[in-house]
Parts: sequence; structure tokens; C-alpha cells
Amino acid sequence: MTALAISVEQLSKTYEVPVRAGGLGAALKSLVQRKTREVEAVKGISFAVEPGEVVGFLGPNGAGKTTTLKMLSGLLYPSGGQTRVLGCEPFRRERDFLRQITLVMGNRNQLVWDIPVLDSFERNRAIYRIGRAQYRETIDELTDLLDLGELLDKPVRNLSLGERMKCEVATALLHRPQILFLDEPTIGLDVTMQRRIRTFVAEYNKRYGATVLLTSHYMADVEALCKRVVVIHHGQLLFDGALADLVQRFSPHKTIVVELEKGSPDLSAYGDVVESQEGRVALRVPKAETAQVTGRLLAEQPVLDLTVEDPPIEEVIEQVFAQEVS
Repeated sequence: MTALAISVEQLSKTYEVPVRAGGLGAALKSLVQRKTREVEAVKGISFAVEPGEVVGFLGPNGAGKTTTLKMLSGLLYPSGGQTRVLGCEPFRRERDFLRQITLVMGNRNQLVWDIPVLDSFERNRAIYRIGRAQYRETIDELTDLLDLGELLDKPVRNLSLGERMKCEVATALLHRPQILFLDEPTIGLDVTMQRRIRTFVAEYNKRYGATVLLTSHYMADVEALCKRVVVIHHGQLLFDGALADLVQRFSPHKTIVVELEKGSPDLSAYGDVVESQEGRVALRVPKAETAQVTGRLLAEQPVLDLTVEDPPIEEVIEQVFAQEVS
């Protein structure tokens, strides 16, 4: 039986946050009488990830995603529960563990600002004690996959955001980690660069069998890379399963798109009209009534073409976040 890549059982994290009123008097009083309150960032979540899986880890801002990734990578000590990554307890920060993981945060820098990219790569080579032959092979491979050729000799400060993000990803993967924790790796990038990063992550996963836990607010990232998603809200687990099942469970409607021979007649009797253009109408109908409405349209209207679609994943995720957490 293959060991799990990531195992999380009742993981929780609570912070103590200082509390005081505004004003100079309150500030002075807090020096001798400090008040705090507890904030539960993560509340007993459990899930497991198999080796080689690419899993979307979703939730709104403040849901506890980044806190969880920091605990899984050993940057934070959990307040409760257990977690193992490649059989190791992350908070111990053992050398063998650190050599097999990486954490990429879209809003954090690990490249040195004033030196060429290649010098930052060399620094990481020394930190991870990567042999020269493997280092050269990996550099060539990453340069080809991410199109880094013209960037390696440039100081980091001269790179655009998209160029820097490509180099950040490459830096994080020089030691060929088996676990990738990716926290908003495409944040702020244009559509073309987002697509390039997604393609690279998919290729890296395929080539090395790496396990990926990905957070992103761009649903295109999730749809392109993840067959399975874990959704948390207010620090609690809301859903863990296939992306297709998420749509099935949280979307009560389907969209019927009808192309007609001429004009755009009033089709509101069949469902809610969400779009109407010349000869093309989109209807939102309850999922249970889809077959019936489709049959009526085909029998009663001059239909040239008809398609039934699930709603955009963004709408589904909004429905998930709207659920009350008991």
C-alpha cells in the first residue's frame, strides 16, 4: 500500500491577537495591562493527498488556506491535531523533509533583488547541496520549460512581474521537490503568463510524479490542473472531492443555450433568460427540469442548435462559500 504524501487529521491553529481601544491613553494602559483575544484560523480540518495528486485548496480570503500551507511546510507550529508530509512531522524541519518540499507564495520574494537571476539559482544550489551535474541538468530543463534563456543574466529588479514569477518558480524547484505547496502562484499575472505557469506545473507533475497542493483565486488554474478540490471557509472544511462532484452538489441549475433559425423570441416561459442576442438565448433552469425543458424547446421552437452547460466554476465556488458553517 502506497504511503500518503500528505495526511492531515484535526489540524488547528489559534492565534493570540492583542486588543486595545484607540488613543494615547489606551496605548499606555496596554503597556502594563495587555489584553488579547483568540482567533481560530484553522478549526480541526482533516484530509489526505495521495502521491502524484494535484489538489486545489480553495477558500475566500481569511479562510485559513495560507496558514494551513505554512503548517504543512513547517513554518508554523499547529495548535492541535496531527499532520504528516512524506511521513515526516513538518514542524521538526528535518533536513530530509526540507529537501523534498517547496513553498511558492505569489506575493513573496526569494530571489535577491540586486543580483542576476543565475546568482540566486547558485545560492539555492549551495543551500540544498545540489551536485553540479544535476544542477546543470535541472537549469537546462527549467530554462526550456519556462523560457528563461534571456532572463538568467538580468538583475531581478529589471524583470517584469511575470518574468520574476517564472524565475521564482524555477528557483523553488531547483532541488526537484516531491511536494509543491503553491500559494497563489499566478497572482497578478496576465492571462498568457498564467497559462504558461499552469502548463509548467502540469508538466512538472507529469515528469516527476510530484504532489501539488494549489491555492488560487483564478478558477482557470483550478479547472486546468485539479481533478479534486478541498474547500475551507472560516477555518473549517466544507467540501473534499472531485471538482465535477462540487459542481453537481452546489449548483442547483444548468444553463441551456439555444440557437434559433431567426430572431430571439421571448423564451422566459422555459426558464430565466440570462442572455439574449440575435438568434441566441441562454436560459437558466433547475437541474431537475433540464430534460423536460430541453424536450419542450426542441418540440416547440425552431432550434438550430442546443447545448446544456454546467455553470461557470466561479459561480459554484460562490455557492459553496455562501453555505453556513455549522
